[in-house]
Amino acid sequence: MLALTLYSTSHCHLCEEAEAILFSIANHYDISWHTIEIADDNQLLETYGTSIPVLQITDTNTEIKWPFGAEEILALIGADPMPQ
Repeated sequence: MLALTLYSTSHCHLCEEAEAILFSIANHYDISWHTIEIADDNQLLETYGTSIPVLQITDTNTEIKWPFGAEEILALIGADPMPQ
């Protein structure tokens, strides 16, 4: 299972949208993710404060910043397009 990290914060509608996309992809691909609240860490807030949501492959730190959709996530994880 491929582990992903979603950098997010509360009351962020874009972050909620990113997580909804992840849920839809998780039905078809072997991925898992955990969400990190950037407001709890000053360094993360400085790094990601203006670019959240950010999705990262946990093992490699390869990441994409918003805006992204299912196609960009699949490219990030090296997966074939979702079945129709």
